[in-house]
Amino acid sequence: MLYAMTPAAVLIFNFVLNWELFKNYGLKEKKQDKKNLIHVRYNWFLLTACCYLIVDMTWGFLYDHKDVTAYFPYIYYLTVFYFIFMLLTMLTWTRYMVAYVGKNGRVSKVLIYIVWSLILVGFVCLILNRSKHLMFSYNDAHEYIGEVGRNISFNLQIIFYIVITIYAMIIAYKSTGRQRGRYKAVAFTSIDLGLFLTFQIKYALFPCYAIGLMIGICLIHSFVQSSEKEEKKIHDNIASAMAEDYEAIFYIDIESGEYMTFSKTPKYMSMNVENLGKDFFKEALEAIKKCTYPDDLEYAKQFYDRETMLKNLENRLSFSFKYRVIINNKPRFFLFTVMKSKNERYIIFYEKDIEDELIAEKKQKEKQKQTITFGQIAESLASIYDVIYYINIADSSYICYQVNESFGQLEVNKSGDDFYGESQKNIQKVIHEQDREKLTEFVNKDNMISTMDNHKDCSITYRMIISGNPQYTKMTVRKSSDGTHFIIGVENVDDEIKKEKQHLKELKTEKELARRDELTGVKNKTAYKELEESVQGNIDNDLDYLNFALVVCDLNNLKKINDSQGHNAGDEYIRASSHLLCHIFVHSPVFRVGGDEFVVFLRGNDYSARNELMDQLRKQVLENTKNGSGVILASGMSEYNAETDRSVSEIFERADKEMYEDKKKLKSLK
Repeated sequence: MLYAMTPAAVLIFNFVLNWELFKNYGLKEKKQDKKNLIHVRYNWFLLTACCYLIVDMTWGFLYDHKDVTAYFPYIYYLTVFYFIFMLLTMLTWTRYMVAYVGKNGRVSKVLIYIVWSLILVGFVCLILNRSKHLMFSYNDAHEYIGEVGRNISFNLQIIFYIVITIYAMIIAYKSTGRQRGRYKAVAFTSIDLGLFLTFQIKYALFPCYAIGLMIGICLIHSFVQSSEKEEKKIHDNIASAMAEDYEAIFYIDIESGEYMTFSKTPKYMSMNVENLGKDFFKEALEAIKKCTYPDDLEYAKQFYDRETMLKNLENRLSFSFKYRVIINNKPRFFLFTVMKSKNERYIIFYEKDIEDELIAEKKQKEKQKQTITFGQIAESLASIYDVIYYINIADSSYICYQVNESFGQLEVNKSGDDFYGESQKNIQKVIHEQDREKLTEFVNKDNMISTMDNHKDCSITYRMIISGNPQYTKMTVRKSSDGTHFIIGVENVDDEIKKEKQHLKELKTEKELARRDELTGVKNKTAYKELEESVQGNIDNDLDYLNFALVVCDLNNLKKINDSQGHNAGDEYIRASSHLLCHIFVHSPVFRVGGDEFVVFLRGNDYSARNELMDQLRKQVLENTKNGSGVILASGMSEYNAETDRSVSEIFERADKEMYEDKKKLKSLK
């Protein structure tokens, strides 16, 4: 009876400790993402452990009454199942361990093949045991006797557990932060199972392996599952704090479509959107039908197809689009930004209400506070901070995270008991002497608590001495959603500040940046439309307007270059074309109005010398055509005639027509 009580107690303990895992993840492996698959495989290990414990418990109970002849057949077959489930715990543990360390290479496959081989050999020996007594036997008094095959089988299992322990320890050694500790726990569990299997050889009539299972399950629960829950809570707090800048942030698994939603605004919450979802692409299409402004619905639908979204992200860090959403029965413009995580397994989808900003811009009542475009903001969020500190407000203890990927890929760099004390010491060592006083005041516990009681966030820019040189750094402080921690993000802003001071003084507002073509640096289609509207307004009001001409240019061979040499070569070809136009038409603005189309607005000295400049351009293109290298573009020019022209589009069409004639001539020269 004493023997049976041990596996019985372990069985009950296992169910109490892991019932939530069984309930949440079940045993189905199909259509599971990588993270859930790990939990499912661990459930299989727990299930086989439970089966082993039930068999071990029942065997112990019946073995106490082995003198009852009627019980002997059951004792015999329970012994067979005892070995079977012991082998299956080794199999399911190995499958879990391989899934957890996330290595699908040759070593993992070899380990799986080996464990299956051991299972197969064990099954064959158990089948033959009835006649050959390879594994075990019972004497006339129905007493259990372990045979040579049993010891060989156990020793092979022990050797295998040693091998997978070494494998897990190697993976742990190559890891960092808390993940290293979790991998070590997996390794120690493997050696624990092998160790208690060793005890089982020596003490055959004592439930050693059952005790080993209990210890192993406790190790995983304490050092893996609990650690992951705590880290997930921290990540959620950080993500929720960052979500305050947006109406909503969606974190989407590309393969399965499953997603999480981070949102803080009542405006978004009023739309009754789920925080967790099974299929973003399907559910988003249903949601936008309810909340999108009718005139924008067809336009909006095209962006929520998985394949279209991935295609739009090809060779790009992010892309954005906007349309109107019905909020409280009124349409408001929202900006939607889409980007991939660095491991390309997830899509991060941002929603931001920009109605107030658009109105403010249109009325020109205030200047934009931001200095970069929303597209650039989305790109920078891939790793917005270099370091994140998670500080307990009550006791000042902290964890320092090194940021590798956006949302969910943080690695622990270090931790400590007194963030403020350590910071004050480090300020004297690594901060520029002119910035030490203000940073010392900023990184003061009482001052920070007082400031954050009245503000959503606060930040400071200072200079850090790196390799003997000062570099501008920005520190931003926010509270976690539960109010128990400060989240401090540190980012290097040296390049941005220096560029802003030296080269972008005229581009301090988002509106100005929005007029620039990101690839070439010349003005974009938006800027051209604004110029066209301004000129057209003067023409419509019969105002005298300066003489001007339009030059329309179209690149030859761009598609051929993209197809044969790749899009990077195509981009370089576009940039070279832009440089040529800017070099020739020095005093006139150049606009990129399409993928391969440019427009030059000739004015002043360039207008006066327009024919000479056009001859120079075409001469260069002809020379490039003959040499078989350099930029080849067709061009056409048309002047504004105040007496006959009533629209800018008429001038554009004449130049466009002349450009196509030039294109035909260039093609005939090949």
